[in-house]
Amino acid sequence: MTGIALFASAAVLAIAAAAIGSAHAQGKTAQAAIDATWRQPEKSGSVFVMMLLALAFMEALTLFVFALVFVLAGRIPA
Repeated sequence: MTGIALFASAAVLAIAAAAIGSAHAQGKTAQAAIDATWRQPEKSGSVFVMMLLALAFMEALTLFVFALVFVLAGRIPA
């Protein structure tokens, strides 16, 4: 297996793991926010803001992995 093929396989696995982990964490975050809003509807505004911040940070980590794969791909000689 050549270096490029090995890198491509690792890149696909890294992106897939980041996407699966992020999706799982985002689902659990949304579930927790819905539960918190159900328990205390008067706090729904602050819960919503905190949920959006958490979701943004999770999505940013996934995008960082995506960007890192492309940066490293530029360093692999063809």
